[in-house]
Amino acid sequence: MAPSSLLALVSLATLLAPLGAQELAPSAVELRPHPQVPLAFDKTELSGKAGSRITLTLNNIDGPLQQPHNFVLIKPGKIDAVGTLATAMITDPKAIEKNYIPEQSTDIIAHTPLVQPGESVTIEFTLPAEPGDYPFMSTFPGHWLQMRGTFHVSP
Repeated sequence: MAPSSLLALVSLATLLAPLGAQELAPSAVELRPHPQVPLAFDKTELSGKAGSRITLTLNNIDGPLQQPHNFVLIKPGKIDAVGTLATAMITDPKAIEKNYIPEQSTDIIAHTPLVQPGESVTIEFTLPAEPGDYPFMSTFPGHWLQMRGTFHVSP
């Protein structure tokens, strides 16, 4: 290969490298309890591209009720099944240690631990490769029926 051709390829690679780095960087998402509505997230609609990396921060500040919350991303059509399993954990003496995440469920894609009032946690996960609408919720007892939303995964 001629030196000028090699130089052109190296220059092109140098120009395109930042674009590749941007595509690999996770998308940042922040969720909080709604500042005025008990048992609601401040956002009920999230979106991202199929297979992309997400950095999600759950900040449990500013909510009207000082209670723990978590974030649980679920397969489509499975919110009631996972919510029912989470509710059944009320009788489990280790439910808090388990963050009210039903261990037996294969329908959970990603989740945070329970986040205490005034605290926050950040997780990183990959969105499903299959586009669709994926429900999310808090599985702390009594929350999942209202504290929920949809993560829209696009192609």
